Amino acid sequence: MDAVPAFARWFHFMAGIMWVGLLYYFNFVQMAALKSAATDGSAAAINRHIAPRALAWFRWAAVATWITGAALLAKNFTAAFTLQPGHIAIGIGAWLGTIMLINVWALLWPAQKLALGLIEASEARRNAARRRAFIVSRLNLALSFPLLFFMGAAGHSTIYF
Repeated sequence: MDAVPAFARWFHFMAGIMWVGLLYYFNFVQMAALKSAATDGSAAAINRHIAPRALAWFRWAAVATWITGAALLAKNFTAAFTLQPGHIAIGIGAWLGTIMLINVWALLWPAQKLALGLIEASEARRNAARRRAFIVSRLNLALSFPLLFFMGAAGHSTIYF
Protein backbone atom coordinates (compact mmCIF):
# COMPACT_ATOMS: atom_id res chain seq x y z
CA MET A 1 0.00 0.00 0.00
CA ASP A 2 1.37 3.41 -0.95
CA ALA A 3 1.92 5.88 1.85
CA VAL A 4 -0.33 8.66 0.49
CA PRO A 5 -3.46 6.50 0.13
CA ALA A 6 -2.75 4.90 3.50
CA PHE A 7 -2.55 8.29 5.22
CA ALA A 8 -5.57 9.56 3.28
CA ARG A 9 -7.59 6.53 4.39
CA TRP A 10 -6.53 6.93 8.01
CA PHE A 11 -7.34 10.67 8.01
CA HIS A 12 -10.61 9.98 6.18
CA PHE A 13 -11.68 7.51 8.88
CA MET A 14 -10.58 9.80 11.72
CA ALA A 15 -12.23 12.92 10.27
CA GLY A 16 -15.36 10.93 9.42
CA ILE A 17 -15.59 9.58 12.95
CA MET A 18 -15.21 13.13 14.27
CA TRP A 19 -17.83 14.51 11.85
CA VAL A 20 -20.47 11.82 12.31
CA GLY A 21 -19.72 11.52 16.02
CA LEU A 22 -20.35 15.22 16.53
CA LEU A 23 -23.47 15.00 14.36
CA TYR A 24 -24.78 12.28 16.68
CA TYR A 25 -23.68 14.25 19.76
CA PHE A 26 -25.62 17.33 18.61
CA ASN A 27 -28.75 15.35 17.75
CA PHE A 28 -28.84 12.80 20.55
CA VAL A 29 -27.10 14.58 23.45
CA GLN A 30 -26.83 18.34 23.14
CA MET A 31 -30.38 19.08 21.93
CA ALA A 32 -31.91 17.19 24.85
CA ALA A 33 -29.38 18.68 27.26
CA LEU A 34 -30.21 22.21 26.12
CA LYS A 35 -33.88 21.63 26.85
CA SER A 36 -33.01 20.56 30.39
CA ALA A 37 -30.44 23.34 30.78
CA ALA A 38 -33.00 25.95 29.75
CA THR A 39 -35.09 25.07 32.79
CA ASP A 40 -32.25 25.65 35.26
CA GLY A 41 -30.65 28.59 33.45
CA SER A 42 -27.42 26.90 32.36
CA ALA A 43 -28.14 26.74 28.60
CA ALA A 44 -26.24 29.97 27.99
CA ALA A 45 -23.01 28.37 29.17
CA ILE A 46 -23.44 25.48 26.74
CA ASN A 47 -24.23 27.87 23.90
CA ARG A 48 -21.36 30.19 24.77
CA HIS A 49 -18.57 27.73 25.56
CA ILE A 50 -19.31 24.26 24.20
CA ALA A 51 -21.41 24.69 21.07
CA PRO A 52 -19.10 27.09 19.16
CA ARG A 53 -16.07 24.89 19.79
CA ALA A 54 -17.93 21.68 18.89
CA LEU A 55 -19.36 23.34 15.76
CA ALA A 56 -15.87 24.40 14.64
CA TRP A 57 -14.61 20.81 14.94
CA PHE A 58 -17.78 19.62 13.21
CA ARG A 59 -17.41 21.97 10.22
CA TRP A 60 -13.74 21.33 9.65
CA ALA A 61 -14.09 17.57 10.16
CA ALA A 62 -16.68 17.67 7.37
CA VAL A 63 -14.19 19.40 5.06
CA ALA A 64 -11.35 17.05 6.01
CA THR A 65 -13.58 14.00 5.48
CA TRP A 66 -14.65 15.17 2.03
CA ILE A 67 -11.13 16.13 0.89
CA THR A 68 -9.56 12.89 2.07
CA GLY A 69 -12.44 10.92 0.54
CA ALA A 70 -11.86 12.67 -2.78
CA ALA A 71 -8.15 11.89 -2.49
CA LEU A 72 -8.96 8.22 -1.91
CA LEU A 73 -11.15 8.16 -5.01
CA ALA A 74 -8.27 9.70 -7.01
CA LYS A 75 -8.58 8.50 -10.62
CA ASN A 76 -12.02 7.01 -9.81
CA PHE A 77 -13.46 10.36 -8.68
CA THR A 78 -15.43 10.98 -11.87
CA ALA A 79 -16.56 7.36 -12.13
CA ALA A 80 -17.86 7.50 -8.56
CA PHE A 81 -19.68 10.80 -8.94
CA THR A 82 -21.25 9.75 -12.24
CA LEU A 83 -22.25 6.40 -10.70
CA GLN A 84 -20.44 4.27 -13.24
CA PRO A 85 -20.70 0.47 -12.92
CA GLY A 86 -18.38 -0.78 -10.20
CA HIS A 87 -18.50 2.59 -8.46
CA ILE A 88 -22.19 2.86 -7.61
CA ALA A 89 -21.96 2.18 -3.87
CA ILE A 90 -19.03 4.51 -3.24
CA GLY A 91 -20.58 7.05 -5.59
CA ILE A 92 -23.84 7.13 -3.64
CA GLY A 93 -21.85 7.45 -0.42
CA ALA A 94 -19.77 10.26 -1.95
CA TRP A 95 -22.90 12.09 -3.10
CA LEU A 96 -24.50 11.75 0.34
CA GLY A 97 -21.31 13.07 1.95
CA THR A 98 -21.21 15.96 -0.50
CA ILE A 99 -24.83 16.88 0.22
CA MET A 100 -24.14 16.70 3.94
CA LEU A 101 -21.03 18.89 3.57
CA ILE A 102 -23.01 21.50 1.64
CA ASN A 103 -25.74 21.39 4.29
CA VAL A 104 -23.15 22.00 7.02
CA TRP A 105 -21.54 25.03 5.40
CA ALA A 106 -24.40 26.60 3.40
CA LEU A 107 -27.37 25.98 5.72
CA LEU A 108 -26.40 24.79 9.18
CA TRP A 109 -23.47 27.07 10.02
CA PRO A 110 -25.21 30.32 8.96
CA ALA A 111 -28.25 29.30 11.04
CA GLN A 112 -26.10 28.34 14.03
CA LYS A 113 -24.28 31.69 13.98
CA LEU A 114 -27.64 33.41 14.32
CA ALA A 115 -29.06 30.93 16.84
CA LEU A 116 -26.02 31.17 19.10
CA GLY A 117 -25.95 34.96 18.96
CA LEU A 118 -22.61 35.10 17.17
CA ILE A 119 -24.34 37.49 14.74
CA GLU A 120 -26.69 40.21 15.96
CA ALA A 121 -30.29 39.41 15.06
CA SER A 122 -33.81 39.90 16.33
CA GLU A 123 -35.30 37.21 18.52
CA ALA A 124 -37.70 36.24 15.71
CA ARG A 125 -34.80 35.79 13.30
CA ARG A 126 -32.85 33.78 15.90
CA ASN A 127 -35.88 31.52 16.49
CA ALA A 128 -36.25 30.95 12.73
CA ALA A 129 -32.53 30.13 12.56
CA ARG A 130 -32.88 27.65 15.44
CA ARG A 131 -35.69 25.89 13.59
CA ARG A 132 -33.69 25.80 10.33
CA ALA A 133 -30.63 24.45 12.17
CA PHE A 134 -32.77 21.78 13.80
CA ILE A 135 -34.28 20.65 10.48
CA VAL A 136 -30.96 20.64 8.59
CA SER A 137 -29.22 18.81 11.43
CA ARG A 138 -31.95 16.16 11.47
CA LEU A 139 -31.69 15.87 7.67
CA ASN A 140 -27.96 15.23 7.95
CA LEU A 141 -28.63 12.75 10.74
CA ALA A 142 -31.04 10.87 8.45
CA LEU A 143 -28.56 10.99 5.55
CA SER A 144 -25.75 9.66 7.75
CA PHE A 145 -27.31 6.20 8.01
CA PRO A 146 -27.36 5.45 4.26
CA LEU A 147 -24.02 7.26 3.96
CA LEU A 148 -22.40 4.81 6.36
CA PHE A 149 -24.10 1.88 4.65
CA PHE A 150 -22.88 2.84 1.17
CA MET A 151 -19.39 3.70 2.34
CA GLY A 152 -19.14 0.27 3.94
CA ALA A 153 -20.87 -1.44 1.02
CA ALA A 154 -18.33 0.00 -1.41
CA GLY A 155 -15.81 -2.63 -0.36
CA HIS A 156 -18.42 -5.35 -0.84
CA SER A 157 -20.26 -3.99 -3.85
CA THR A 158 -20.64 -7.32 -5.62
CA ILE A 159 -22.86 -8.47 -2.75
CA TYR A 160 -25.15 -5.46 -3.03
CA PHE A 161 -24.86 -4.31 -6.66
